[in-house]
Amino acid sequence: MAMPALVADWTIEMLDALPDDGQRYELIDGLLHVTPSPNEGHQDVALELSYRLSAYFVNSDVGKVMISPSNVWRGERNRNRVQPDVYVVKRAEGKRAPYPYHLRDLLLAVEVVSPSNPLLDYQIKRDLYLREGVGEYWVVHPEARNVSRWSGAADPGEVLSTTIRWQPQGMAESFVLDLPSFFEHAFR
Repeated sequence: MAMPALVADWTIEMLDALPDDGQRYELIDGLLHVTPSPNEGHQDVALELSYRLSAYFVNSDVGKVMISPSNVWRGERNRNRVQPDVYVVKRAEGKRAPYPYHLRDLLLAVEVVSPSNPLLDYQIKRDLYLREGVGEYWVVHPEARNVSRWSGAADPGEVLSTTIRWQPQGMAESFVLDLPSFFEHAFR
């Protein structure tokens, strides 16, 4: 089960000193969150989504699709580091921001729900990402075959099970994802 660690004020240095044990470690405001490494279904969904988003941005100077493990930070850099499953980094003048990315550099952050700790994806990370200015946040739920979406801190959100449309500023057309076919293809 994913849970916050008992030490209340973790730092990046402490995080980096942990052994490579297959767990996923993220630091939010000095609180360490540990989740098991993703299962096959989680990875199938994340890879399929990253493939489709990459195809959407292929000839664009608007965004670049990334997958984890890769680091994104916020505010007090020594106390914050997260790893969204799939995300889109803004490009400015055809270039993306320097790595590791800041949350304000993201157009979209996507988490594939962790069965061990859905609170982390649906509440803690949602609040963090939207508060820090990420343009849009999605939680993909493979078992329910739906996507929860928020487009700002004040947005109450919506749960979609048929189609999701997203059009970041600068893109001529919307990214359209037919959810039933997406999940069917991801789980082949």
